[in-house]
Amino acid sequence: MELQVRKWLTAVEQIAHDGGPRVDPPLRKAAVVAVIRNPYAGRWSEDLADLVDPSGDLAAELVARCREAIGAEVESCGKGAIVGVAGEQEHGVACLTTPFGDALRDGIGGTTWVTSNTKVAAAGTAIDIPLAYKQALFVREFYDTVTVSVPDGPRPDEIAVIVAMAGRGRVHNRLGGLAKADAKGDGLR
Repeated sequence: MELQVRKWLTAVEQIAHDGGPRVDPPLRKAAVVAVIRNPYAGRWSEDLADLVDPSGDLAAELVARCREAIGAEVESCGKGAIVGVAGEQEHGVACLTTPFGDALRDGIGGTTWVTSNTKVAAAGTAIDIPLAYKQALFVREFYDTVTVSVPDGPRPDEIAVIVAMAGRGRVHNRLGGLAKADAKGDGLR
């Protein structure tokens, strides 16, 4: 099955400072949303393969669009989904599972588990997509979020599937923890 995309949305944020000195390069964060038809809306199904199986191809397109929006090397990423009210949270999770995560990691040279957030909500509801460093989850300077909403989606029978990325860690990071330079790149540390 091929996922039916009704619309794409891209949001980009660039932060030069957050109350302290200007940073160079600025923090650039982006999110890309694909609003897709939910083939399981309004009905129960034990098998969610119609969302899982094609999710890798969807992730590859979301990654390509998000990388283009970042316009620099991607350092952190996250994923998420908002399921329209005729669906279930599990439908959003099905869109983001292994094929999606593998394609996301492959598309940015990542090795770590990809952070995510899912929920069921009405059109226009915002969701925070958590970000983490692409090589090691415990690198604290990359803990961040991208807030996304789609004004007219998801409709009750849709799912908004989201990839978010950043080109560097938080502006003015100064709370310690594992530094990027000290990360082993083993997915955790």
